[in-house]
Amino acid sequence: MIIACPACQTRYVVPDSAIGIEGRTVRCAKCKHSWFQDGPGVEAIAASEAVPMPPQQPASPPAATPAPSRQPPPAPKAPPPSEAAPIPKPMFADDPREEAPPVLRDGPDFDETDPPYGDVQDDLPPPPRPELADDVSRFDHAPPFRPRRNLVKLWSWAAAIFALLALGTMAAVNYAGMPAWVPMAKPLFGASQPDLKLEFPVADQERRTLPNGTEFFGARILVTNTARETRNVPGILIVLRDQRERQVYSWVVTPQQRTLTPGETMTINEAVTDVPKSAVFADIGWAPR
Repeated sequence: MIIACPACQTRYVVPDSAIGIEGRTVRCAKCKHSWFQDGPGVEAIAASEAVPMPPQQPASPPAATPAPSRQPPPAPKAPPPSEAAPIPKPMFADDPREEAPPVLRDGPDFDETDPPYGDVQDDLPPPPRPELADDVSRFDHAPPFRPRRNLVKLWSWAAAIFALLALGTMAAVNYAGMPAWVPMAKPLFGASQPDLKLEFPVADQERRTLPNGTEFFGARILVTNTARETRNVPGILIVLRDQRERQVYSWVVTPQQRTLTPGETMTINEAVTDVPKSAVFADIGWAPR
């Protein structure tokens, strides 16, 4: 039988036995509208399910008696064009497939998530076709795969960029020094001077309290040029430490003579007051630049 959706007028061809005599609730596969479809009746179902029986062949007569000649039954006539079953219209103009059968349910209260009657793939519209530009043909040649990236070339570029950044950082640190915000332990004394000998005799160091209660520290420093050329004398840093060797006081001594000839020795007498009472040891070295 042919049924039509009351909402979108989409027609479907379904067997009479699927609807039944009492009717059945169906759902349109196109607009999802549900309605109760009446049954075709007992006569229609019996006619659709009836199987035509072949004509019974008569028993063969005895050999003595010749079988009477029988005329063959006339061929069935084709029904006129007006009585032919209507052909359902397709769902899509460009799709040669017929309409998918509607969704059938056993009762009015059914779940929308139940699987539909018939093939699910037939209920879905065809996938949309991609839109192409006017100047692009769908028959143009296209590579099956994208070109692979050259990992060796990428790593080479990365290594070159890292080397340039490292060299630039080293040059900046060598020229301007380490920034103050870098969390690194800075050296207390400056670079050593191999051609300048610095002496700080312990016997010439004096640590005492003056009569007015002021703390006094005095020392004698010897600087000797051991090179064969004249050398510049940088500043000298004196550091005072407590019993736990922690720095408690420091100051820079500027030499009264900035250069020394080969073999020349310079004596520096230094004294300071108001030093911390916890200062016990003294350490000496070249002042950092």
